Amino acid sequence: MNNTLSPVDIPQPAPRSSNPRIMAEEIIERLTYRIGKDAKVAKPHDWLTATILVVRDRIIDRWMESTRKVYRTGDKRVYYLSLEFLIGRLMRDAVSNLGLLQEIRDALSSLGVDIEVIAGLEPDAALGNGGLGRLAACFMESMATVDIPAYGYGIRYVHGLFRQQMADGWQVELPETWLAHGNPWEFERRESSYEIGFGGSVESVGAYDEPPRYVWKPAERMIAMAYDTPIVGWRGARVNTLRLWSAQPIDPILLDAFNAGDHIGALRESNKAETLTRVLYPADANPAGQELRLRQEYFFSSASLQDILRRHLQQYPDFTNLHEKVAIQLNDTHPAVSIAEMMRLLSDVHGMDFDEAWDITRQTFSYTNHTLLPEALESWPVPLFERLLPRHMQIIYTINTKILLDARKEKKFGDSQIRAISLIDENGDRRVRMGNLAFVGSHSINGVSALHTELMKETVFANLHALYPTRINNKTNGITPRRWLMQCNPGLTDLIREAIGDAFEDDTEKLTALDAFATDKAFQEKFAAVKRANKVKLANLVGSRMGIRLDPSAMFDIQIKRIHEYKRQLLNIIEAVALYDQIRSHPELDWVPRVKFFAGKAAPSYHNAKLIIKLANDVARVINNDPAVRGLLKVVFVPNYNVTLAETMVPAADLSEQISTAGMEASGTGNMKFGLNGALTIGTLDGANVEMRDHVGADNIVIFGMTADDVAKARADGHNPRAIIEGSRELSQALSAIASGVFSPDDRSRFAELIDGLYNHDWFMVAGDFDSYAKAQRDVDQIWSDPVLWYEKTIRNTARMGWFSSDRTIRQYASEIWRA
Repeated sequence: MNNTLSPVDIPQPAPRSSNPRIMAEEIIERLTYRIGKDAKVAKPHDWLTATILVVRDRIIDRWMESTRKVYRTGDKRVYYLSLEFLIGRLMRDAVSNLGLLQEIRDALSSLGVDIEVIAGLEPDAALGNGGLGRLAACFMESMATVDIPAYGYGIRYVHGLFRQQMADGWQVELPETWLAHGNPWEFERRESSYEIGFGGSVESVGAYDEPPRYVWKPAERMIAMAYDTPIVGWRGARVNTLRLWSAQPIDPILLDAFNAGDHIGALRESNKAETLTRVLYPADANPAGQELRLRQEYFFSSASLQDILRRHLQQYPDFTNLHEKVAIQLNDTHPAVSIAEMMRLLSDVHGMDFDEAWDITRQTFSYTNHTLLPEALESWPVPLFERLLPRHMQIIYTINTKILLDARKEKKFGDSQIRAISLIDENGDRRVRMGNLAFVGSHSINGVSALHTELMKETVFANLHALYPTRINNKTNGITPRRWLMQCNPGLTDLIREAIGDAFEDDTEKLTALDAFATDKAFQEKFAAVKRANKVKLANLVGSRMGIRLDPSAMFDIQIKRIHEYKRQLLNIIEAVALYDQIRSHPELDWVPRVKFFAGKAAPSYHNAKLIIKLANDVARVINNDPAVRGLLKVVFVPNYNVTLAETMVPAADLSEQISTAGMEASGTGNMKFGLNGALTIGTLDGANVEMRDHVGADNIVIFGMTADDVAKARADGHNPRAIIEGSRELSQALSAIASGVFSPDDRSRFAELIDGLYNHDWFMVAGDFDSYAKAQRDVDQIWSDPVLWYEKTIRNTARMGWFSSDRTIRQYASEIWRA
């Protein structure tokens, strides 16, 4: 007699309790039986792991139901492919979205454990660099919140982006060891393993009277192993999956070589696989770094597509309806090789006709562009691409032939237009253009702010837009208000709730009700008190980490983002030097006390960006130690910028620096986080600043400098920075001081080349915008000097930023691109 239960008869575990007493008991149970510690000797990190395991159990119930629901309904799934997911710490995010924050706090308190202490021990997942990766994390949370079935696909970097330390003001890159003690959030999925190949040859097979079928025979092979992390939506509405790939060798050790004494050679395959998923953005200034980067991009793209197709065949007999059940979003050009890989899988592996595969591929993929910088639109040397991915190179040539013949025949494109849209750049060394591949292989190409989208049509994709005039559309970025208001700024959240109720928690556009309190004196005082408490917290952090004493009553002026010349940290530093000179020269004036904060990482091979960090630290050392300044100005570069640091700095900001060269920042999301948390923005009309001005009102944002059109015209007409510098007393004095070694007495020529670049070409319009920026900063001083006016403006910023929620952005993607 067979007593085996069928799957439908297997009893499901009861949902876990939210009772603090029961959760406390479970924490002790996990501590005892999963970690092997008695509560009397448990360390804070043991309590953290035990707590995460208890929270995770409550997530799993909803996670499994979310998965079952998709199989029942046949809903379309969205797959978000990104080389970065800057998710930050997950415990507070998870318990807050589950509505269990107070219950977990009470459970731990009953055990004598402070949730704030153990939550502070959770490492930041080192899976991203800056805005691109944080946007992907916000989108994952919002997709779960608005009930869209989704997977995020990326790489499980062992070290990810580097940990930044300072050595005499210079950036030093150290490995980030976030996985050193395991990751209790993730689940290894050994059944979801896929073979990934590189190199080798391509053979044509089949009878002479049949269409040829191509078989790629890679010379190298490794395994992509899946690790899943659940991503919880607001109020636990849905739990989606972040699936990250780890590379593993097919043969971990070559025993014959090991036994023969070649101990290093025996581990060659293992080392090669482990290297692939060890570091995010390996320096690509050399051929080895470029090859590793391309390997990473293909590795995670291929594994993700094999996984997507496998899952599709579990429910449907073939791929003819793939585009109706699957939407794949490419986050920038990093996963663009997916276009060629999908064609290989559909036509070579699954036997689909090439033209039919191309039609399905284009209907399935969509592509988000994040940059107008030509150098950031990835391209790869043809010899490198052909050596690593020979079949994909053939496919790209075939696609290119179809595109160019159509453009020549149907659109009557001329030679220059043909050269611009080609997937192969013929200027100099031949290169594969990944941006063009992503464009032609997708049915939708979106920008991330209104300005950026229009500039895409006019600049980097002008000719492809002419070929496919309906594909480009705009989806202005957003941020998740759960992490970037409710969790990072509980004081402000409580104050808003007290004033207008809690409807904004489910719809941030309800924050507009706060407008009525902008001129309310009592509310302004409470708003100011919350801001001061956040500033005290940041001042304490800087004091404990860096030994710098800060006055929380000073204006906290903050610029935190990746260090890049177009983001113009250099402009901010030069203005600090000019202000320093003015304070010393005119001590009789009533100067506004100000602390200028910087934080961000420079790419290891980006010389000028690293030099800008050194300049910030050198300027800080001089200004902060000059008694003539009387504490009216301080400069602080806070090392190792990450999500956790941002969660302290954003709520503490009085002034938000969004000062990129107009026409070069695609969107920005830091600008949205600062505004939502009640900071006044000083910025150019660049990226999403344009839409922020429209939403918060021109009176509640400080705009300066050239527009994108002005910048383009200045470059075309012959920008003359030397004349501008010589005509600006403050700018010329500040540049002279920097270039002559006032701030670098140990090496007086350290910054000479950096400053010389401003005199000779000033591509990023630092000199061009300086006077306008300096004047805008003095306008900010005047507003600050009137606290009633200052808080009216900053309250209106919080009240009017609700539109910039990633929930709104995702709903637009879902209805207009994914049809999900």
